[in-house]
Amino acid sequence: MKFALRVILATDGDTTPSQPVSKPRAWLMAARPKTLPAAVAPVIVGSALAYHDGVFAPLPALAALAGALLFQIAVNFANDYFDYVKGIDTADRLGPTRVTASGLIAPGELRLGLAAVLGLALLVGAYLVSVGGWPVAVIGLASIFALLAYSGGPFPLASHGLGDLTVFIFFGLAGVCGTYYVQARALTPTVVVAALPVGALITAILVVNNLRDIDTDRRTGKRTLAVILGARRTRLEYAALVGAAYLIPGLLWAGGAFPVWVILPWGSLVLAWRAVESIYARTGPALNTLLADTARLTLIFSVLLAVGFVVSAS
Repeated sequence: MKFALRVILATDGDTTPSQPVSKPRAWLMAARPKTLPAAVAPVIVGSALAYHDGVFAPLPALAALAGALLFQIAVNFANDYFDYVKGIDTADRLGPTRVTASGLIAPGELRLGLAAVLGLALLVGAYLVSVGGWPVAVIGLASIFALLAYSGGPFPLASHGLGDLTVFIFFGLAGVCGTYYVQARALTPTVVVAALPVGALITAILVVNNLRDIDTDRRTGKRTLAVILGARRTRLEYAALVGAAYLIPGLLWAGGAFPVWVILPWGSLVLAWRAVESIYARTGPALNTLLADTARLTLIFSVLLAVGFVVSAS
């Protein structure tokens, strides 16, 4: 989930503020609003599937969206805080400004902000549990645990090569399937399969992030999967994730689950090809642009897939 902090769009690529930063601006920087498309994409796909199956429910869908956005902001706060506490954010980091490490927000303040955002997310979650029952409660509790354990706790998942799997499960499978479930109160194998490409592309964002930081993470003792695999195999992982994402709509079409509209995401193949080319051509800070490109690719792919599901229902 640390990847969510580092999806860099426009001026988010700066590593230090170019001018004094007000407290409201600092909180906005901590929330990373330009990372929020990664939270929106699974909800779009899950809701489109619900529409296709005739079970779309507006209020649960909106609540799922609000919960996803709050959860993303909480992830951003948590990773900023825990990486500072654990000494992972150093002066030679290549990503955007961290508000705690740079002194813009005190650790205690950010901790309180994290608690406040989680409190709001729990309120939304309470409504979703009233709609979907105990399975939603299990997903919500597991998500909170993963949020805190990703960078914090005695066994940070991100520091033991488990970040990619965690992101794939909670931003891909849980995001799409949970959104569908609170509307349909059931799951189908097709929903699970449709969640796979979303999870793959969101995980690809993390892969770029970890490739960029492979040297600094190694020096601080943070063993991300990129550190374990090495740069060459990390680039192969990225290409495999992007390729798998584009393969799945074709399988859904070929298997007869959906008409030809489901391959609408193939319209963005040129963007995917350029992204894979870039992962092999760039290193270090130059990968910041690829982070933004992969985030955009994820959103474009998800919107096209959702349109394909909706059109297929007519």
